[in-house]
Amino acid sequence: MEKTNSYDLPLPVRRALRKLGQDIRDARRRRRIPSVVLAQRASISRTTLVKVEKGEAGVSLGIYATVLFVLGLVDRLSILADVRHDARGLELEEEHLPQRIRRPKSAPSQERS
Repeated sequence: MEKTNSYDLPLPVRRALRKLGQDIRDARRRRRIPSVVLAQRASISRTTLVKVEKGEAGVSLGIYATVLFVLGLVDRLSILADVRHDARGLELEEEHLPQRIRRPKSAPSQERS
């Protein structure tokens, strides 16, 4: 398996991961959960939790999701790429709307025997 080098990632991605890690750390601290306890509840090592809290790219999304679950924040994960909040995608979709809509052709009448 190839190891992900954080220098290969675009700068905005690195920043977003770092912020996610900091937010996870802050959420843990606000809940007054020791890192050892959170790591145990998430079934990960404390070393992996440190990597999560640093926002390292090599940690799997599943581990980030599990840590969010333990903190009671996993519901926010489902809205990350929610199509209802995809402004650019909605703009592109509207550009390709048909100019007019025609009624479908009616089916040929069936002959009666």
